[in-house]
This record gives sequence, structure tokens and C-alpha cells, in this order.
Amino acid sequence: MRYYKDIIFEKPLPETIRRLGLLPADLHFHTRYSDSATRVRDALKLAARRGIGLAITDHNQVGGVVDAGRQKIRVPLIPGIEVSANDGPHILLYFYSTADLLDFYRHHIEKNRRNGPFTAIRLDTPDILDRREDYACIAAEAHPCGYAFLNRGVQRCVAGRCIGEEVFSRLDALEVICGGMARSHNQKAAGLAAAHGLGRTGGTDGHLLHELGGVVTCAGADTAEEFLDAVRARTTVVIGRERPLVEKAVMGTAVLPHHLPYAVPILQARWEQNLPRIKRFVQAHLNG
Repeated sequence: MRYYKDIIFEKPLPETIRRLGLLPADLHFHTRYSDSATRVRDALKLAARRGIGLAITDHNQVGGVVDAGRQKIRVPLIPGIEVSANDGPHILLYFYSTADLLDFYRHHIEKNRRNGPFTAIRLDTPDILDRREDYACIAAEAHPCGYAFLNRGVQRCVAGRCIGEEVFSRLDALEVICGGMARSHNQKAAGLAAAHGLGRTGGTDGHLLHELGGVVTCAGADTAEEFLDAVRARTTVVIGRERPLVEKAVMGTAVLPHHLPYAVPILQARWEQNLPRIKRFVQAHLNG
């Protein structure tokens, strides 16, 4: 497996990173406004104590970002959202201003949400990327090699012919270290970013407070604007480690109660996402 000097699979040391003139930030974290019990205030307090920036990226939600803006805790904040596309990928959108994020949400996400607030909205990936073109923002794909048995990653969707490979040319970055992924998946994601000339981001995909900061994206920046410019310019360094299997199980158990009330719309969305592959499989056998 190729080694990438700007992707480091080690525990982040924020003080050391800051002494090097870089700002470390967890770019993928969930709060109680999504499928997590973590309070925004608690996340901000821990981020301030650890000396890191933070992007709250709740699923199809912006309440956590609004809540963070009301707090008096000084933390470098990057306005974000994780949009669950109808055709599978989870798109992390980072905005240069909270006002733009809220405008994008109100005009494009809110009205396309299903009854299950954390599951896929009624827009495919190309539609979401079309609609973000009018905003100053960065589009990164979360866990691009997907979760096992789930159609949640752009590479998995391309391989399954649910979406065309040209989608890579419309992204600014890929998440090359996701705390919830296996090392092999993250290494493949790093290879994809290099192959397609994309920027690199990393985040814990954390739902429990103690996970915050386990993976950070580092940039020579003092503001959110400069940070996002660094992602676009492909000058970031990503440092972090994946969660052990036991911790992944604990997180899954904690998240499950948030999803159970919406089991029907979640299953409906999964069926719609997998229907094209099922049709191709049946057609191939009929033709054979």
C-alpha cells in the first residue's frame, strides 16, 4: 500500500500540531440535533480544552450549527452538514459562512427530507452538487469506500454502477481518514483522492463526546475561510486513527435508539437505493 506523507495514522497531538503553525479540526462530528446524544455545548467545551477546531456535520440538519453560534465558547467553527443522498453517498458540505449554510438548507435540503430525518433525502448526488454551485462551499465525500453491506460511499456506488465515475470531478475532497472506517477503507480512500487529484479531509464521524478529536484535518489557517481554502488547495494534513472494534460497537448501540423510531422510512430509502442494482442483477440473469 502506498504511503502518503500528508496522511498520518497516529493519535493527533493538538499542542504539537499547533506549535507547527497548523490548526487541527475534527471535520465530521454529530450532536443531539442528529443521531447522537452529545450536547453542542459539551462538544464545544471539549474542543476548546483540546485546542482544536470543529465542524458540526449533523445528518440533513443545521440545528447544531445554529446552537454553536449562540454559545460563548471560543472554538474555530466551520459551518457544515452531512447530506445523505438518495443514491447512496454521504456528502459533507462545508460553507464559508453560516448564513450560506442556512440558506442552502432552507432552499434545498429541508423540503426534500423524508420522514426519517437521518436517512437519505429525495435528491441524488448530482442534484445536490448542482444546487451547491451557487454557494461558496467545499464538497467532500464522507467514508468514500462505504460501510459494509450499505450503499454509503461514492466508490461503492460507482463500483455498483449506481452513479457515474464523473462524480469525482465534481467533488473538492475525499475523507481519507474516517474514525468509523477500517484502516483498509481509509487507505483506499487516500488512493482515490490521489488518483483524482482531490483534497483530503478527516474526521471522527463521532457520535459520542469522547470520540471528538480522534481524527483531525490540519491546515495553516487562522480562520474558517483560510481553512477551507487549504482544503481546496490540497495543502491539508490529516492525522488520526480509527476506533477499535469494541468502541465502534458501543457507538452503534448508542446511535440505534435514534434510528428505531424511523425504521420504516429508513428501510424504504435503502430499498430505493438498492433497487437499480437489484434490477441489473435480475436482468443479467434473465439475459444469461
